[in-house]
Amino acid sequence: MSFDNNTHRITAIDWLRGIVMMLMALDHASWFFNEQRIFADSVLLYEPGVHFAADQFFTRWITHICAPTFIFLAGASIAVSNFQRRRQGMSGAVIDRELLMRGAFIALLDIVLFSLVGGKPVLQVLYAIGISMMLMVYLQRLGTEAVFWLAILIIAGGESLLMLLWQPGGDVPLWLALTFAPDFGATYTVLYPALPWLGMMMLGWVFGQWLLTRPSGATAPHRLLLTCGWLALTLFVIVRGLDGYGNLFMHLEGNTLVHWLHVSKYPPSLAYTLLELGLMAIVLSLLMRLESFNKTINRNNPVLIFGQTALFFYLAHFVILRIMEIFFERGSLEQTYVITLLTLVILYPVCRAYRTLKWRYPQSLLRFL
Repeated sequence: MSFDNNTHRITAIDWLRGIVMMLMALDHASWFFNEQRIFADSVLLYEPGVHFAADQFFTRWITHICAPTFIFLAGASIAVSNFQRRRQGMSGAVIDRELLMRGAFIALLDIVLFSLVGGKPVLQVLYAIGISMMLMVYLQRLGTEAVFWLAILIIAGGESLLMLLWQPGGDVPLWLALTFAPDFGATYTVLYPALPWLGMMMLGWVFGQWLLTRPSGATAPHRLLLTCGWLALTLFVIVRGLDGYGNLFMHLEGNTLVHWLHVSKYPPSLAYTLLELGLMAIVLSLLMRLESFNKTINRNNPVLIFGQTALFFYLAHFVILRIMEIFFERGSLEQTYVITLLTLVILYPVCRAYRTLKWRYPQSLLRFL
């Protein structure tokens, strides 16, 4: 595991972030151009008994890892960034202010920019990330152990509270939509209520703290991740197999792989969180092993560049997909994959140039992207 000399980042984390950004581009290209796209990841969206085409289902399913991974890694990056800034002599008050400002900026992108484009307030993943980052300013003061157990309580016990307050299809007050329950109303849409995703960011922060403070002789990070990943997947099998608590009304309707993997993302069920964070931990473990074998890191690798410019990538890829609508109509899944590849090819030099500019002016407003 190594730190990039220019950005003080862990390379394996940026690789993983780059991978999920590419998968996210596939999901959004499917949203724009795939006539048969599946969007049934919630009891609010799914009609029991519907049969899914395997290619369409797995195209959607492989992108499920994106949001949990990005939010978990954002938590880890907060811990690493704060450590680096303290080492550079920055005061705690300035570090907290920077994190508050960045979180507010990210949340406002959803609340203002994407809502204007959508014609109504639409709160998606940037809202959840931004609000969670702002809350982390205060939560991290509780200490690593307290944050860990609070994260476990939110992830494992949040469904208990939600089921007391919410019934699918019923009215959702604004405060509940912003915190726990999604709402697909006519006046506003909340896809990512903040608190379930906050738990994932808290876990990421705990992992980042452990990376920085683990004593010599402690378990290697890749081994810890591998162990935690398999544990999470084992718990997923148990929770999904019992088909009760932890599934958020998305019950098993058969014993096929599609039935087992069709879990609730909106809001994230315990089964969904265990599955996606488990897979993420295993992939990150493998990337850390790969990093340890690489004597030199190719700084211009597309995956690394996308991972180091993730928020800029997120904004820019929507612009490119909108432009693509001039040349392509909605059509087949094969066309969706081609458009995704074209989008990534176009984004590579743009993101590379942006990264160069951002590194050249590290204290400019570009640091928020």
